[in-house]
Amino acid sequence: MKAFVFPGQGAQFVGMGKDLYDTHDVARELFDRANEILGFEITKLMFQGTDEDLRQTKVTQPAIFLHSVILAKTLGDSFRPDMVAGHSLGEFSALVANQTLSFEDGLVLVSKRALAMQKACEAEPSTMAAILGLDDAIVEEVCASISEVVVPANYNSPGQIVISGSIKGIDLAIEALTAKGAKRALKLAVGGAFHSPLMEPARKELAAAIQATRFSKPICPVYQNVDAKAYTDPDTIRKNLVEQLTSPVRWTQTVINMIAGGASSFTEVGPGKVLQGLIKKVDKDMTTQSA
Repeated sequence: MKAFVFPGQGAQFVGMGKDLYDTHDVARELFDRANEILGFEITKLMFQGTDEDLRQTKVTQPAIFLHSVILAKTLGDSFRPDMVAGHSLGEFSALVANQTLSFEDGLVLVSKRALAMQKACEAEPSTMAAILGLDDAIVEEVCASISEVVVPANYNSPGQIVISGSIKGIDLAIEALTAKGAKRALKLAVGGAFHSPLMEPARKELAAAIQATRFSKPICPVYQNVDAKAYTDPDTIRKNLVEQLTSPVRWTQTVINMIAGGASSFTEVGPGKVLQGLIKKVDKDMTTQSA
């Protein structure tokens, strides 16, 4: 069975999508439509902007979404997923790819998500850190022992967790996790505490938009971030998508469950190869490729 996976924030690069725009009519139409929907020329920033332009959350998230979704549209008959999943933002790309959401609705939600998250970041300074070389249980235990807000945010692969929280909370956690034997405990260059309780204002804002959006019966199951399980019911998918903003991304368990569900190969659709690397850390014998 073929699994298709979609990357999240951090995979962006200057020039992303230009080859698609130049060589596919369907890509050109969708990129031009995206400029209209967003009210600014995101194609200009994607194709010839700067790294700084692309690091703005309001640009990064729709840019990665557009690259992934439009790339999937250009694959034609070779895009026949038996199951899909996306890492954080990538879950929205996955939901357009399996026809739960329309292209237009997906883009509008991603844009609203990015703006809501940016607002939450500005309201309360916060950050994230990558922790390497410790068991999940140890990271969870240390986070729970700290009085500041700090939680596991991304279970990326065995021995690789990203934590999220207040700046003080992250500093205390890095100190404690280093003492516990972490190989690396490194602050990330991000603007806020994604997938933590500090995203609650953004969750509430996005919930209203998601509730007002049409969700259709998908052509194949989506394995969702909140609990790594497969879903095809539109109402459940909608509910899980709302919870995603303040819940951890359970990517390790997602990959394990997709393999248990019959996945024989994984194709990463979008910029970069980050997810392929994480999948190989879960199962080194699994076949992975870029779209």
